[in-house]
Amino acid sequence: MNGIKEIAEVLAKVNDEKLIVNFLKSILTKNELKEIELRWELVKLLDEGMSQRKISEKLGVSLCKITRGSRELKKKPSAFKEMIEKHRALVKKRA
Repeated sequence: MNGIKEIAEVLAKVNDEKLIVNFLKSILTKNELKEIELRWELVKLLDEGMSQRKISEKLGVSLCKITRGSRELKKKPSAFKEMIEKHRALVKKRA
C-alpha cells in the first residue's frame, strides 16, 4: 500500500499538531478515530504493566483485542513500543 507510506511521509514532515488532528478527523470516521484512540490507550496500559483482564474491565474491550496489542508490543522491533517511548519522552519533556 503506497497510500499509507505517502501519508506517513507527509505526517513525518508536518510539525503542526492541529493540522494533523484535523487531517485525521477528515480522513477517518468517528468510529475509526475512536478505535485508534482505544487501541492506543490499551497499548499504553499494557506497557505500564496492567493486566489484560483489568484493561478489559477498564476500557470495555475484548481480551482478543488486548491480546493483539500485547503481541504487537512483544514484536522485535515493535513500532507500538517505539511510539510509546516517544510519547513518554514528550510527556517527560512537558513536565
